[in-house]
Amino acid sequence: MFIQTVLNGREITYTLKHCRRKSIGLRIDHQGLRISVPLQTALPQVETILREKAGWITKKLEQWKNKKSLVMSWTRDAIYPLLGEPWHIAQKSSGEIEMARYFANETAIVAISEQSLLQFNPQHIEEFVMTWYSQQAIVCFQQRIAIYAQALNVRVPPFRLSCAKTRWGSCNNRGLIHLNWRLIQMPLHLVDYVVVHELSHLMEMNHSARFWKLVGSIYLDYQTARKELKDYG
Repeated sequence: MFIQTVLNGREITYTLKHCRRKSIGLRIDHQGLRISVPLQTALPQVETILREKAGWITKKLEQWKNKKSLVMSWTRDAIYPLLGEPWHIAQKSSGEIEMARYFANETAIVAISEQSLLQFNPQHIEEFVMTWYSQQAIVCFQQRIAIYAQALNVRVPPFRLSCAKTRWGSCNNRGLIHLNWRLIQMPLHLVDYVVVHELSHLMEMNHSARFWKLVGSIYLDYQTARKELKDYG
């Protein structure tokens, strides 16, 4: 269950899980704040502990935010970023599983029922989420390529999704563009930068001054985008 609270003037959303344990456990990582509590623990008791540890919690959350990690865990309560916004696995009233946008002003989100999870292990979750990511990436990247190909006055090239470990995109001498699927997790302005970068290689197959001038003619603040991309793990 997702719950919203305020600590040190900041709105904090955390995951609360009741389970068979004797003490309250707090964990902060790339997924945010997760709290595990004994079965009979009431919410006011949790809030009291959060206020006591508010300084430590907000400090750790800020540290993880600055890391900008894209590491994911394949669990039912994980947050999966799409274009910089949080999404999660949810279940419709009909019982069908879907990806749903998480709005920070909500105090709770419908999660997958325990019965549905009997056949929803980490492997199934990974397959489900990755299929969703691929579908979203193909549609988004095709749209952005079409927009910026027109701006650069070049033909719309074919593209493929990439799983490269060290590259966000590439363009070969046949005019085929590869875009890393992980870009779909990032804010749209970073997707646009990589698209403009690779499309510019259709005209300048190098990183010369002419190349960067071409990129800058379409994407003015490309230097900031380059630095922001380097901050992602």
